[in-house]
Amino acid sequence: MIESLQAFAASFPEPLQWLAVALVSAIPLVESYFGAVIGVVLGLPVAVGIAVAVLGNVVSMLLFVNSAHAVRSKVRAGKEEPEQRKHEKLHRAFDKFGIAGVSLIGQTMLPSQITSAALVSFGANKQKVIFWQIISIILWGTIFGLLASAGIPLLTR
Repeated sequence: MIESLQAFAASFPEPLQWLAVALVSAIPLVESYFGAVIGVVLGLPVAVGIAVAVLGNVVSMLLFVNSAHAVRSKVRAGKEEPEQRKHEKLHRAFDKFGIAGVSLIGQTMLPSQITSAALVSFGANKQKVIFWQIISIILWGTIFGLLASAGIPLLTR
């Protein structure tokens, strides 16, 4: 899949390859980390590859968060919060790790878009979810982008 996305990005004219990296980074499971790798492998400057991958992932995550928030608001309108929680296991993870912990480590298991939408749908503060998801997206994109930039000379020799 990554090779196909890299070929897609490479098919763009060089001045627009940054846009292709942003587009593929908006895809759940590709995100900022694989998007940054694709950008670096295409030859974009490391900072540009990371920045556009982060931007694409953030825009996508914001669409998911705001959609989940809107749906939850409509469903919850006029209803009181139930005493019993339906998804007790997920709520225990919230209680244990909080929004920051789930946002930072959640990308190892689920895409940021899915994690952020789930957090908001379960009643987490939308602004806090957005804040911590952006931190996480920047962190993961930077780590993978820097690893890719360090690894490329090893692959080309």
